[in-house]
Amino acid sequence: MSITAGLVLFVVIWFLTFFVVLPLRLQTQGEAGEVVPGTHSGAPENHNLKKKAVITTVAAAVIWAIIATIIITGMIEVRDFDWFHRMPPASE
Repeated sequence: MSITAGLVLFVVIWFLTFFVVLPLRLQTQGEAGEVVPGTHSGAPENHNLKKKAVITTVAAAVIWAIIATIIITGMIEVRDFDWFHRMPPASE
């Protein structure tokens, strides 16, 4: 895996993790009982983006390390997903 591929993989994992972490422990203005005029009651009262970004970065780094290790060591290869045997035999 090249450096560019590793960075792209990390960014994709980071954003996927961020979208999973965003709604966690979210309190809306409607739940808090103080809806600011002109906003939706489902708008966040306090979004805690900095804390969620740190959590996302740590989680994404762990997930990336696991996936990068699998890719670099070759534990799983493209041939493992050739369920219909369409690829030619591997030359060893």
